[in-house]
Amino acid sequence: MAKAPIRLFQVATGNVGTEMIRRVQRHPDLELVGLHCYSPDKIGRDAGEIVGIDPIGVTATGTVDEIIAARPDCVTFHGVFPDVDLYVRVLEAGINVVTTADWVTGHHRDRNHRSESGTTESEILAGACARGGSTFYGTGMNPGLAQLLTIIHTCDVADIQRVVCTESVDVSCHHSVDTWQNVGFGWPVDHPEVPLKLEIGTRVFEDGVRMIADCLDIELDEVVFEATLGACTKDVDLGWYQLPAGSLGGCLLKYVGKAAGVPKVEMHLEWQMTPYTDQHWDIQACYITQIDADPCIYSKHMIFPKPGTDFSDPAAFASVGMTVTGMPALNAIRSVVDAAPGIVTSADLPLRAFAGRFA
Repeated sequence: MAKAPIRLFQVATGNVGTEMIRRVQRHPDLELVGLHCYSPDKIGRDAGEIVGIDPIGVTATGTVDEIIAARPDCVTFHGVFPDVDLYVRVLEAGINVVTTADWVTGHHRDRNHRSESGTTESEILAGACARGGSTFYGTGMNPGLAQLLTIIHTCDVADIQRVVCTESVDVSCHHSVDTWQNVGFGWPVDHPEVPLKLEIGTRVFEDGVRMIADCLDIELDEVVFEATLGACTKDVDLGWYQLPAGSLGGCLLKYVGKAAGVPKVEMHLEWQMTPYTDQHWDIQACYITQIDADPCIYSKHMIFPKPGTDFSDPAAFASVGMTVTGMPALNAIRSVVDAAPGIVTSADLPLRAFAGRFA
């Protein structure tokens, strides 16, 4: 028997949010009933117009009161950075939240973004969930789905020694100036703050390491950060971003989870914004799982635009990147709505939470 669609209220129309407005129109589980925007110039406009499609009959609003008044079943949050105040008010009102912003297990947010009182975000959000009887879930492609792919690949092996999940991608099609300024791309590669900016801006990937470790039942003593930087060998103009010669244009970042001093679970990020860097990486445009076990596993998760796409169009690849970031959230919504109140991670949800939908 077909289930009634879930009433969805979306927050933000940046890169991911724009793509999700388009995708939610064809998602059989979901009915978009509202859009919350932070930019004053978007408020009052039709959501379809904002994202470049035909009008869809949903007008963008700008207050949390308007979200609550719409009584949606779920809010999806696609801002670049979390909005804890919004989360709390929505959760307290009994509305579930699914976010793609900087949250997978909460470990990173608890460690690096405590409130002035010392209360962790997990404590704040769990309290709001308890008061409202609602559920909070964070996901994305990476961190998020990439770690699930790695976990599933351990299903048919014994005697695991080491697990590595690698994202090897050209990031020049991810047009988010705030994201790349936040992690130091375009800064002089020898600037003393660059390694720290990279670590602070990517520490959520530690959550991915800890989620894998949790599912594989191994207790980590520490998760250490390592960075190798690539300096631009010439001035690079991407149109939407400037990379002066000598600035950060690529990097290899590693989050290494250790037990008794031995690397056990690792997350590697090979990011290249331009090929004109020293050092330079052989970008493979995929997610790679390597499992040292009996037997060993080496798997590539490769993603391409749909057949017929103009491969010369950078926007097509940008769209793919935004789609794979946001769709794990949309596809999991029904399972999150059905879940018990509280903070849940991907380890708590059923397999169907990670299933797509036929056209």
